[in-house]
Amino acid sequence: RRWGWRSRKEVGSWNSFCLLGALLAPIRVLLAFIVLFLLWPFAWLQVAGLTEEQLQEPITGWRKTVCHHGVLGLSRLLFFLLGFLRIRVRGQRASRLQAPVLVAAPHSTFFDPIVLLPCDLPKVVSRAENLSVPVIGALLRFNQAILVSRHDPASRRRVVEEVRRRATSGGKWPQVLFFPEGTCSNKKALLKFKPGAFIAGVPVQPVLIRYPNSLDTTSWAWRGPGVLKVLWLTASQPCSIVDVEFLPVYRPSPEESRDPTLYANNVQRVMAQALGIPATECEFVESLPVIVVGRLKVALEPQLWELGRVLRKAGLSPGCVDAGTEPGQSRRISQEEFAKQLQLSDSQTVAGAFSYFQQDADGLVDFRDVALALAALSGGRSLEELTRLAFELFAEEPEEQAEEQAKGPGRLLYKDGFSTILHLLLGSPRPAARTLHAELCQAGARQGLSLCEFQDFSLHHPLHGKLFSTYLRPSQTPPASSPGSTTTLANGTVQAPKQKGD
Repeated sequence: RRWGWRSRKEVGSWNSFCLLGALLAPIRVLLAFIVLFLLWPFAWLQVAGLTEEQLQEPITGWRKTVCHHGVLGLSRLLFFLLGFLRIRVRGQRASRLQAPVLVAAPHSTFFDPIVLLPCDLPKVVSRAENLSVPVIGALLRFNQAILVSRHDPASRRRVVEEVRRRATSGGKWPQVLFFPEGTCSNKKALLKFKPGAFIAGVPVQPVLIRYPNSLDTTSWAWRGPGVLKVLWLTASQPCSIVDVEFLPVYRPSPEESRDPTLYANNVQRVMAQALGIPATECEFVESLPVIVVGRLKVALEPQLWELGRVLRKAGLSPGCVDAGTEPGQSRRISQEEFAKQLQLSDSQTVAGAFSYFQQDADGLVDFRDVALALAALSGGRSLEELTRLAFELFAEEPEEQAEEQAKGPGRLLYKDGFSTILHLLLGSPRPAARTLHAELCQAGARQGLSLCEFQDFSLHHPLHGKLFSTYLRPSQTPPASSPGSTTTLANGTVQAPKQKGD
């Protein structure tokens, strides 16, 4: 087993699983899709003929009775056909008056909506884009779901107001169910809870979801198997079990009612303790996991590292490339020019490497981003040299100095350049980096940072300085210089690496 060999028993079990999957999975998936489409008439009937004003209030009467029970029964049949033969419920679900909001975790798979069944189909929060998905959109309208657009800040404000309105309706509305992690994880720890479920400041009931099966086929997380594979493997299991546990209602203190983040963190710790797993500060931003360090969010694994692996795997040819940009001035390049200047010939590698940089509406990238990324990956610079290069590439001349160059603080690093540097080097989300830049500038009257202030932040700050050294120190940055890697100079040129004996 140490060398990768399986025993005869293990091989026989694997073969049996594959054979059983080949028989069970196609039948189960086909029948499940048939039931899914049978749900549509019930979902449509509940909202048919109702105006938008009428849908702002909970549906009652025969529509509620017939359609609710129809969708509930067919939903249970759907999960039964996919192999979830047993749903074991522990604890007691609170009434809508006792806990207007339910929070479920860990969120690990697209099968987690199964928790809606023992909760009697509470209202949910979903992306507005899902309304256009066949059947799913009809089910969301049936559910009178609270819809949020991730691209519209005004939409988020409306969602907050709607959640507060329903949660404080005195039992008029059914309970609202949240997955406060906001995305799927691998169940090994709880991601940081988002405050949306806790903004109303009302009592919530934590709901734990477990899949106590001998083989984990349900997890659908970052860098894990895709939708079809998870669906196929789960449908191949003879029997899948899910445990749903209702914890006691959590009633917020006056401090928690005023501070949704504090409220969310405390509920997260309670649920993590009940699950026996850690409660982390890790969250997902733009589909990447990030953690909070001081006042800054940084990626657990910056895309810079992945870019380095891609370029090394391609054996980036040494060459000399003139960036052709003045300090503080961008030069936009296309994918073809990117490939030519970096001497990359494989189209797949070029597309993969090019995608790591932010593109404008015309599909062009700023070559300063490329120059800084390659400089960081080369490992041939000290942190002081690297931060100076970053400043030289992205700092700009203050507008008030356009006429008198002799006066004033010199070139400054504004929020866009600052956020670009932190995004490239640390994987920090740009909005979070801009917020931090504004806080750093509050101490002075200027809207930008000088070289001294930027290096004081990146090199000497007790928290952020260690962060930069951990991510970018040549001896620790994965992959330092290697044969075929490159070194980028301050003028934006790419040179051949030094030999080991140099």
